[in-house]
Amino acid sequence: MKSNLFRPAVLLMALFAAATLSAAETFRVAAYNVETYLDKPTDSRKNVKSAAAKAKVRESIRAMKPDVIAFEEMGAVSALLELRDSLKADGLDFPYYEHITGADTNIHVAVLSKFPFSGHRPHTNDSFLLSGRRFEVSRGILEVDIKVNPGYEFTLFAAHLKSKRQVASADEAELRLEEAKILREKIDTRLAADANANVVVVGDFNDTYNSKSTKAIVGKFKFKLTDTRPAERNGDNQPNPANPHWEPRNITWTHHFGAEDSYSRIDYILLSPGMTKEWVKEETFIPTVPNWGIGSDHRPVVATFTAENK
Repeated sequence: MKSNLFRPAVLLMALFAAATLSAAETFRVAAYNVETYLDKPTDSRKNVKSAAAKAKVRESIRAMKPDVIAFEEMGAVSALLELRDSLKADGLDFPYYEHITGADTNIHVAVLSKFPFSGHRPHTNDSFLLSGRRFEVSRGILEVDIKVNPGYEFTLFAAHLKSKRQVASADEAELRLEEAKILREKIDTRLAADANANVVVVGDFNDTYNSKSTKAIVGKFKFKLTDTRPAERNGDNQPNPANPHWEPRNITWTHHFGAEDSYSRIDYILLSPGMTKEWVKEETFIPTVPNWGIGSDHRPVVATFTAENK
């Protein structure tokens, strides 16, 4: 009799544990500028990605173990699929992908996902007026809805804004700001439709956090985005000693500019108010991979989330 009474109790405990585990399911979203990941030359970019660089890119991705990863400076669809197949051989399987082509036909924005897409809204034809001249958003803006499980989905925006390289046609900072404004319009459209929508905005914004262009994307007031600010997991855990209201002095740079030998944070993962509720801050980081620079002049960033609306 004692044994028969015990078995239902064990079963109930097991079911409770399983339910708790399901409720605590997490997933990771990453972004990575892979520095001209070409499998064949283009009109303006002649060098294809070397085998050593590709291997280092894969090593950096394995260090994050993402479930969804957005890329900037990806080559053609064939380059993306080569990377996907190589990652699958390494044990990371991404059955779903999106690849868009904007005005710049050399490098692209793309995403690999372990989860299916429930919506696709590529933005590849946006333009703007600047000083009486019309310009196009060079790499377009990727927007997809991703179904993590039957009860949880989120919208991913990925973008690669104008670089700081000077061009004769206009001021680079003004071009970047106009692209940022268009990206923000897309975000506002999504949040106007559903104020509680789970939205993740990632990419290479090519400027620091306090720049006009990055601030335009972050926004203000009700729909201001949260900056996840990934950092190295090297043991830093103390507040800024100069001012506790400032960000900690941990290591957050994502890009090395060789001409100036400078390091800056220009790659971001930003969250809508709804998505911020599911953010797992302690599992948000920049991987530290030896000789990372063989793969790209950027380091990837990754954030973790609980797959349950809160």
